[in-house]
Amino acid sequence: MADENKAAGVLGHLPPWPRAALNNSVIGMEQAYRQRKGLPLLSDADIEALKAGVQMPWETGAAAPAPEAASATPAAATPAAAAPPAAAPVATASAAISPEVAAIVAQGKKWSKSSVAAEQARRGRKSLPALNDAEITALLGEPAAPAPAAAAAPVAATTARPAAAAPAASMAASVARGGESTKYVGTPAVGTSKAAAAGGISSTGPEDNAVNQARRRLAWSCVAAFLMAWFLAFFRFFLPRTLFEPATTFKIGYPSEFGLGVDTKFQQKFRIWVDRTPDRLFVIYARCTHLGCTPDWKPSENKFKCPCHGSGYDSEGINFEGPAPRPMDRAHVELAPDGQVVVDVSRLYQWPKGQPSQFNEGDGSSGAWLRG
Repeated sequence: MADENKAAGVLGHLPPWPRAALNNSVIGMEQAYRQRKGLPLLSDADIEALKAGVQMPWETGAAAPAPEAASATPAAATPAAAAPPAAAPVATASAAISPEVAAIVAQGKKWSKSSVAAEQARRGRKSLPALNDAEITALLGEPAAPAPAAAAAPVAATTARPAAAAPAASMAASVARGGESTKYVGTPAVGTSKAAAAGGISSTGPEDNAVNQARRRLAWSCVAAFLMAWFLAFFRFFLPRTLFEPATTFKIGYPSEFGLGVDTKFQQKFRIWVDRTPDRLFVIYARCTHLGCTPDWKPSENKFKCPCHGSGYDSEGINFEGPAPRPMDRAHVELAPDGQVVVDVSRLYQWPKGQPSQFNEGDGSSGAWLRG
């Protein structure tokens, strides 16, 4: 169809005049078709004319010969000779219908609007001329439109041309607000948001002012903060969760600082008791040998008592009652170069049940005991 109309502008896939007003989607599809075929694009004036339902500027020149043909009739024609022009509208209407459509109409079957739409789609796929208004009216079985409307079209177009200036102004404002139109490769689907932009028609959007820019910055800042928080949580998952144990070797002071009996001042910090007798000093590890509870020192009863299951130990940690199977362990002690007592709870001396005791190991300066 484009080849048939190259000489008179470029009609492309547009229906010939007379035609109804077209929307942005149809115009966008036409612009995309012209880009694909290398045809001249519709100008702003053409687009406004198509939206208003009037003839495009280059079409008005093609329609002008109609009045000239009417004026070419000799003034001295007889009334009988003037009769054929009265039948001209009928001939024009029948000439607008193709032989294929005329054959369908001659069968007397009326088409529905859905059938007409399907035929239009088929013609578009096959690159055939689309059905014009006269053919559609004939297929639907509706009465034909009066022919003088076609003759008055140039006048209507001339009258409606100044009114098209207002849509042009609104379109210019739309372009200023939305920026330059976006070009797409291929032909987007008709009716989508990209169809108009593909045809060179600018799409509208939010104004690029300071308020909208601040909103966009705030939105992106929130997104970045959210992603950063998740990244830190994800990274923290792979870090080891280390438990820091207290030191196993430490100093508790000089031997002269401890009197006879049990000293409990290191029970909370190091879980030990310092026990001094007339001839030696040793350290008891404060852990019940039954199930590992920490016994309590009872000065009034001169014994250790486990609060969990009632095991009892004398002042030197030897068990004598309850379920405890053996005496409490003793920590390794030695004298540091400065004379202070160094305790190492990682080295314990035990007295297993039914076996020799380890409580006497050492020379008095290092081992299970120190000279008192």
